[in-house]
Amino acid sequence: MGKKEPDNLQVTCPCCQAKLVVDAVFGAVLSHEAPVKAGPNVDLENAQGILAEQRRQREDKFADSFFQETHKEDILAKKFEEAMKKAKDAPAGKPIRDFDLD
Repeated sequence: MGKKEPDNLQVTCPCCQAKLVVDAVFGAVLSHEAPVKAGPNVDLENAQGILAEQRRQREDKFADSFFQETHKEDILAKKFEEAMKKAKDAPAGKPIRDFDLD
């Protein structure tokens, strides 16, 4: 009983300024306390512009998704044609069998 356990280390993360308590013997993080983050600095006069921009971004994403979904067959057909061209241009090699991999 002559050995005294070393105290835990209290460390501040240089990246995010979080406070960590680390066990000195094992090097394991015992606890983590995230730093308090300040709220967004938004001017309420610009809030309508921000909301309009977000609405425009949502509508653009929806329109793009709708276009992709409505033309899915055409896109897949073109991808298939391109893969067929690559397959025709590629030299025919010996197929790999499961037995060959052992």
